[in-house]
Order: sequence, then structure tokens, then C-alpha cells
Amino acid sequence: MENWLTDIMSEFGYMGIMFLIALENIFPPIPSEVILTFGGFITTTSNLSIIGVVASATAGSVVGAIVLYIIGLQLDIARLERILDRWGHVFRLSIKDIHKAFAWFEKYGYWTVFFCRFVPVIRSLISVPAGMTNMNVGLFLLFTTIGTLIWNVVLVYLGASVGSSWEVIVEYMGIYSKVIYIILMLLVIVLLFLFVKRRR
Repeated sequence: MENWLTDIMSEFGYMGIMFLIALENIFPPIPSEVILTFGGFITTTSNLSIIGVVASATAGSVVGAIVLYIIGLQLDIARLERILDRWGHVFRLSIKDIHKAFAWFEKYGYWTVFFCRFVPVIRSLISVPAGMTNMNVGLFLLFTTIGTLIWNVVLVYLGASVGSSWEVIVEYMGIYSKVIYIILMLLVIVLLFLFVKRRR
């Protein structure tokens, strides 16, 4: 996959980067780390600039986030209530639990969107619950853009700094992703334990 990604970027430049990042947001398995670090590297071997790569990558991220936000709008709370009304006993969830979750997201959702932009995979999927809770579009785009911009600047700059050794950054990002996933899994386990204990 890496060869396919780098070929597109080398051939189509900014538009290729924007397209791939938008695609990465909609289909998270596509690694943004490869796109951004290689994008940084090619600024040292072509007429592409760091600012241009960051701008095109950020634009692609926002486009992808909007698509997922719109998908989230179609998965409103009424549909979730119908699903829980039928299957809630299986997951030990009630409609009241969903309303609590939505209330929490409405209170802390903007910062959740911002910080999740630094978590692989979740950085894309967080746009769905934002749409489901009808988060203010303007603020959603603001926090998404700021978080994405920081992420893009760091990885593109690192890619440009290490030059032809850009794949080293990808390896380190793989370690970073695994650590984040382990932390999230532990957090989910703790929350599930507390939830079940409280229900009992």
C-alpha cells in the first residue's frame, strides 16, 4: 500500500495529498502517517513546500471529516432508541444510558473532537458521533481544523527533517499508535467494569 500512496503523491502533488488524506479520513485503515511523512520528504526533492503540503493535507482532512459528520447526521438518536428498544437487553444498555452519553458528548464534545485528532483511527471516526449529536457545524470544523493542522504540521515537518529516512518516523508512529490503543483498551475495560458494578 505504501508504494501506491507514494506514487500518487509523487505524480499528483498537492491534489494527490488532499485526495489521499480525505480518503484516509473516510477509510481509517489508510495510514495518514505514511502520507504526511512522505509528503514532508518530497518537499526536499521537489518544488512542493511544507506549507503547501500541510494546507492540502488539512483541506483533505476537513473534507473527510465533513463526509463522516453527514453520515453521523443520518444516525440520529431516534434510530439508536429503536435499536436499543429491541436489542438493548443484549448489551445491557438502556435508552437512558444513550441519553446520558449524548449529554456528555454535547458538554465535552468539542474538546473530544480536538484531542481525538491525535489518536489514529479514532481521529477520523470521532466525526460520526459529532454528527449524531448535531454538534454546531462551525465549531466542529474549527476544532477539527485546529487539531488536524497541529497533527499535519508535526508529521510533515518531521518527514522533511529526516529526509530519505522518513520511514523511520512511520515506524515510531506505529509504536505510538500501539501505545495509544493499549491505553484506550485499558480505559474502556475500567469504564465497563465501573458501569457493570454500578448497574449491579
